[in-house]
Amino acid sequence: MDRIIPWQDLKSLIGPYYSEGKRGAQPYSLELMIRIHFFQLVYNLSDPMCEETPHDSFACRRLVGLRMVSKCPDETTIMRFRHLLEKNGPDKQVFDLFKKQLTHRGLLFSKGTIVDGSFIEASSSTKNADKNPDPEMHSAKKGNTWHFGMKMHIEVDKATGIIHTVTTILANVHDVTKVDELRRPDDWEVIGDSGYLGMEKRESADPERLTYTAAKRYSQRKKLSQKRIADEKLLSPIRCKVGHAFHRIKVQFGYKKVRYRRLAKNTARLTMLASIANMFIGNCFEKRAKVNFA
Repeated sequence: MDRIIPWQDLKSLIGPYYSEGKRGAQPYSLELMIRIHFFQLVYNLSDPMCEETPHDSFACRRLVGLRMVSKCPDETTIMRFRHLLEKNGPDKQVFDLFKKQLTHRGLLFSKGTIVDGSFIEASSSTKNADKNPDPEMHSAKKGNTWHFGMKMHIEVDKATGIIHTVTTILANVHDVTKVDELRRPDDWEVIGDSGYLGMEKRESADPERLTYTAAKRYSQRKKLSQKRIADEKLLSPIRCKVGHAFHRIKVQFGYKKVRYRRLAKNTARLTMLASIANMFIGNCFEKRAKVNFA
């Protein structure tokens, strides 16, 4: 991660919220705590596991910047640092910082955008103090399957697949309602799957300036001409870029199910994961570009 994560810029961003340790025992270094927090996010670890893993693996110690003789923070220290970030909310600032760096590297073109949403499951158990499931999580049906949780909506750059906007909403809110809130002011094209059919008819839409393209439902494709079917197939390799971003967050980083109650904490974590995913996606895009031009 040292090649893609700007640790020094993160220290400058998070430094004002971190204790300087003028009295009492000296705190762990800020860079170490940031590295451990990112390590926890990428590998989807609990606080106790985040403490134990560096003890068992030399590779993990190198990743977080610990030497063999260095002491690793305990789970309580890791938890307090995480709560510090949740309280002060630098997640959006980190997301904007990473996005700004990717823009300087020429990886955000601000012309076309691809939008999609995905369910993040939550537990519907009532075995808690309130005897109720999380009030901010709802049930929704997709196809023949019911889901309980929330929805994550992202919009990615059409050319590179880098996430430029991320938000969360209730699971029972329709996807198409969030399109115009997520797109960038200078976008000239919006692409989505069949869940976004009719987005150009909404009051907030701007069909005179923007081109709205949504994939047809499978039942509608039978009525299309061969040319239209061929055009639909051409959309698939473009729309799949938003799926790659979800793959990073839900499969590679393991965030298929919420970690906390309420939307706010989960939104903060997803925003941080989207920031890290962007650095990986940008790095992969640059490598492919070098191969193509070689």
